[in-house]
Amino acid sequence: MERWVNRVAVVTGASSGIGAAVVKYLANNGLVTVGLARRKERVEALRDEVNSEARKRIHAIQCDVQSEEQVKAVFKQIEKTIGPVAVLVNNAGVLRSTTLLEEGNSQDVRDVVETNIMGVVYCTREAFRSMKANGGDGHIFLINSILGHVVPLVPNATLNIYPPSKYAITAMTEVYRQELLNQKTNIKITSISPGAVDTDMLNHGIHAVMPDLPCLKSDDIADALVYCLQTPPHVQIHELIIKPVGEKA
Repeated sequence: MERWVNRVAVVTGASSGIGAAVVKYLANNGLVTVGLARRKERVEALRDEVNSEARKRIHAIQCDVQSEEQVKAVFKQIEKTIGPVAVLVNNAGVLRSTTLLEEGNSQDVRDVVETNIMGVVYCTREAFRSMKANGGDGHIFLINSILGHVVPLVPNATLNIYPPSKYAITAMTEVYRQELLNQKTNIKITSISPGAVDTDMLNHGIHAVMPDLPCLKSDDIADALVYCLQTPPHVQIHELIIKPVGEKA
C-alpha cells in the first residue's frame, strides 16, 4: 500500500454500508479519503470510527451523483483543495421497490439508471481526467453485484431495473479496460460483485422476502477492495465475485 499513502481516494455513496466501510479502510491504510454523499454529516461521523491518526485524512463533501454539474464541480473542488485523484470507488447505488410492469414507476426507473449507471459515467470521467493529468496511473473501482451476472428467481421480487443496471456495470468494466488501454495509461479498473450484503438497501429489498438469506458484511467488501488496491502495478484484478457461504444464486 506504500504507493498509495497520502494520495487521494474518492468514494461515492459514502454515508453508509459498503461506502462507509471503504472510507474507513482507505483512511486507516494511509489514503486521503474523500467521501461523497447526499448526507454529508454521516461521512463526517466516520472520523470517530477510524484510528486517531487517520481522522484528519477523511473529508466529506455533499454530492448527488445523478447531477453531472455537481459531480464536475466537486471533482474540481477536490483537485483544488485536496489534491489530484488517484483512486475512485464508484459505490453509490439505489434500488427502488416497484416492479418494471407497474404503472407510474418512471421516476423509480430513472433514479436507478441515473445513479447506478450515469453516476458511474460522470464520476469515472472526472477521475480519469485527473489521473491522466497527474502521472497517468490510478485505480478505478466499480461496486457491482452478483445481480450484474445472474438474475435469480426471487419470490415476489421487486428488483425493478436494478439487475439491468448492474449488468451494465459488468459491460462497462470491459469497455473502460479497453479505453484505458487505448489511452496508454497505467490506470487499473476493477469490478467487485458481492452477493447479498447486510446493508440498508438489502433490508428494503430482497431481505423483506428472503429473511434467511446468507449475507456478507460491508467490511468484507472493503477488505477485498484493499486487497485489489495493493496488488503490484502489473497486476489487475478485473472482476472479483464475492459470495457468502451458503448463497444459492
